Amino acid sequence: MRILVTGGAGFIGSNLVAALLQDERVSFVRVLDNLATGSLNNISAFTGNLKFEFIEGDIRDYNTCLAACTNIDLVCHQAALGSVPRSINDPLTTNEVNITGTLNIFTAAKDKRIKRVVYAASSSTYGDHQDLPKQEDNIGNPLSPYAVTKLVNELYARVYSDLFEIEMIGLRYFNIFGPRQNPDGPYAAVIPLFIEALLNSKPPTINGDGQHSRDFTYVENAVQANILSLFTENNNAVNQVYNIACGVQTSLNELFAILKKEAGSNLKPLHGPERNGDVKHSMADISKAKKLLGYEPAISVDEGLKKTIKWYSEKVERFRS
Repeated sequence: MRILVTGGAGFIGSNLVAALLQDERVSFVRVLDNLATGSLNNISAFTGNLKFEFIEGDIRDYNTCLAACTNIDLVCHQAALGSVPRSINDPLTTNEVNITGTLNIFTAAKDKRIKRVVYAASSSTYGDHQDLPKQEDNIGNPLSPYAVTKLVNELYARVYSDLFEIEMIGLRYFNIFGPRQNPDGPYAAVIPLFIEALLNSKPPTINGDGQHSRDFTYVENAVQANILSLFTENNNAVNQVYNIACGVQTSLNELFAILKKEAGSNLKPLHGPERNGDVKHSMADISKAKKLLGYEPAISVDEGLKKTIKWYSEKVERFRS
């Protein structure tokens, strides 16, 4: 199979590319990325691989998407502009990338007669729905422009599968973390921010009282879900949306305590105001993905945090040496 990974120079995308290049079912991997949030450092290890190709381009340009989809069998669409706060500060750009860009990829895949698109959806789609654990068929009202865009992606996927007979699989990620996640910039995710602060002996800031909880999910689990989705031969598994998580609830306070222990630190966190648009609690029901895809999260939250802090520690040591 020849596979296009949009956003393949990003955090999740680059981890996915690494796995695909090792997969015997894959003969070629093309990455499309505009490097707005991705990095060439994330894909530098692949550049000598004859199975790998990189195109620097923007999914907001339809002709770029069409070129990227040429001679491709399957698409794994990871490209997006993440972050709830970013979407509140700049809803127009979030909309352009996440809705127009995704529609461009879906349409290019249709026009190039690509069999299947696996796309990154989001747990933010559950919005103000209070029930836990989150089940795929029960969503509420979106709480941010970002959440709106990810819901619209799912709606377009359903319509395209109905109208154009293209197979669509959406993966609602729940707080993915791990190696290559960028700790820099105003919209960095909480785990790399905490780790960077601990490694630099600076107290991190927790938004709110720290009781907010998430279903933190190590990136290898997300990679597994994507590969299962790309290659599933179960007809009942396609044209579906799945929660991709561990099914475990961890508060920000608990998260920091685990990381602090692993780092051997005595730092105490600072507490700042809660963020607008944040969901208070989140935990996934992953039974649907288990049943239809054969998904089994192989890396627990604790193990994933250990692997992640080890990766960042080694990165810091390489930088210092």
